[in-house]
Amino acid sequence: MKPVKPSIGGQAVIEGVMMRGPQYTAIAVRKGKDIVVKREENQSLQNRYPFLRLPVMRGVLALFEMLVIGISALSYSASIAEEEEYKLTPKDIAFSIIIAVGFAIALFIVLPTFLIRFFENNVKNPILLNLIEGIIRIIIFFLYIFSISIMRDIRRFFEYHGAEHMAVHCYENGDPLTVENAKKYKTLHPRCGTSFLLIVMIVSILLFSFLGWPGILLRILSRIILLPLVAGISYELIRFTGRSDSKIAKIISAPGMWLQLLTTRKPDDSQIEVALEALKSVI
Repeated sequence: MKPVKPSIGGQAVIEGVMMRGPQYTAIAVRKGKDIVVKREENQSLQNRYPFLRLPVMRGVLALFEMLVIGISALSYSASIAEEEEYKLTPKDIAFSIIIAVGFAIALFIVLPTFLIRFFENNVKNPILLNLIEGIIRIIIFFLYIFSISIMRDIRRFFEYHGAEHMAVHCYENGDPLTVENAKKYKTLHPRCGTSFLLIVMIVSILLFSFLGWPGILLRILSRIILLPLVAGISYELIRFTGRSDSKIAKIISAPGMWLQLLTTRKPDDSQIEVALEALKSVI
């Protein structure tokens, strides 16, 4: 196992990087030659409700909190980078989460469930039908990632994503947090949101296979209801792969690492500098 250090993760934002550690969350945004850094103390529900630290439960909470924090961070970074004030109210954040989750459900649950109808006349085995539906879901996910990866603005966003990973690698390996040290590392990281989403797809295939093959409405409803459980299990797997050097961990993380070839790009020194500033602020 790797030496256990406080876990730090994050995401790319507009012209910057958000980092989240055990105690603080920081957002660093490039504004011309300057880097604007905002740091806040974490207010996690785990501090009030210890049962939310249990395996699987902590994954469900982490996903929800990252949605809230991620949307707020994107709004803040836009206000800094574009010099316009964007301040989201709790209602705005809730609405954004509903739209994001609704879009994901429509694209990755409802659409595959409808497309599988073309196979139902020839395939009767419930396990095989669930497998085919899962493969369709993964294909849609790949096509979505590929389509956005060729957009110019998204490519720059993915460069900051790469910078975030390089900075975290530098921290996890105990190197001084400098641009030159961070440049030694890859833009891929096993504990990445991209890898997490792919693991969610694979876990959902296995879990949904136990439900048989009910009618279309019940299938859609059951998949939505089980999403928190799928996310919780996937979180535990991604947590394991991020802390272990075992062969099993490498096998589990390999597909997600390959997918990160689309969602990360090699950053320049100024982008790595931004990621390091965000990282320093949380440690």
